[in-house]
Amino acid sequence: MVAEAGDKQCEVVLVGCGAPMRGMGWYHAVQMLKNKCPSAKLCFIVEPWFMGAGASGPGGPEFAVFQKEAEEKDGVQFFNSVKDLPPIADGKKRLALISGRTADNPRLLTECIEGKISTIYLEKPGAPTVTELSKMRDEANAAGVAVLMGYNKNVCKYVSKAREFAAAHEGSHITFVSNNAYENTPESLGECFERNREGMLKNMAIHELALLVSFFDVKVETIEKCVADKDFSSCQTLKGPSGNDFTDFDKIKFTITTKSGKSVSVSADRCGGDVSWAKVDVNGEEKFRHTMPDEEDNANVTVLQKEYPGAMPYFFSQDPDYITVKEKVADFCANGTEPTGIATIDIAVETLRVAEYLTPTLKEQLLG
Repeated sequence: MVAEAGDKQCEVVLVGCGAPMRGMGWYHAVQMLKNKCPSAKLCFIVEPWFMGAGASGPGGPEFAVFQKEAEEKDGVQFFNSVKDLPPIADGKKRLALISGRTADNPRLLTECIEGKISTIYLEKPGAPTVTELSKMRDEANAAGVAVLMGYNKNVCKYVSKAREFAAAHEGSHITFVSNNAYENTPESLGECFERNREGMLKNMAIHELALLVSFFDVKVETIEKCVADKDFSSCQTLKGPSGNDFTDFDKIKFTITTKSGKSVSVSADRCGGDVSWAKVDVNGEEKFRHTMPDEEDNANVTVLQKEYPGAMPYFFSQDPDYITVKEKVADFCANGTEPTGIATIDIAVETLRVAEYLTPTLKEQLLG
């Protein structure tokens, strides 16, 4: 049995699966294998680490079990490299979903373009630096390859509802609150800092920065000021599993004011729990709040928690939005349907510029 894309489907190659229960790529695979994205057929998985040097390390045995089941039950083919993929089937379109380490993305995107892949879904932040991501954008444009980004919060219900409420009430101020559920210990945060070494603003809070770029006219050139909430925020230097030191925010809150007078706030906490939300203050008083997951979504979260015990909690709370983004990108690849609401690589470049601008600014405010 070999997985094949059907009518009005693109064949998907997942590049960078990661460890089951922890890797974002793995969760993308799970959703597609359960046919939650009608336009996407997962045909191939490229995973160099767990099919190579990482096979016997942490997560390796679990990946081997996942690989065997996906091969035998679903016909997914596994490869060590994008270069080993078979030719694209006649009459089919191929979508590459790149969900590997951020530092590997420039090389992986080049390999996908060389493999004649027509559409690329690139997980945030896309690349370690603005320079690298800009080169990736230019390379894709020159090859006529569409690159769309996995900024799922651009299509989140709680974001759209907060924006709608704010637009209808003069004097509104939106705060986007993002939480993860890491343990508040040096060991847990140190592992988090090392694994996400690009830093919180290029990792966890990059989704919120993409919202600011997409909907609030925030660019490096439009920022008048950015002020950290020192009472909330914390920046630490911790040792990762390698023994090396990593300095990052474990939580940060800040308010950006643009030169046109608009202001918006972002709060991110690695140890804040499973729930994120947006709130709207009107003339200094909170008048609206919508959470993710909301009551409508909680039943689905409960089901997923039982199905995948021990998996990263944010997979479940953001499950519907991951599906929405993948389906829109896959439908665009397979059928040419306009992917409304999905962030482009141009937005990603500007978002990364904002992250690189804000990180030293906020560290200076907190550390002096």
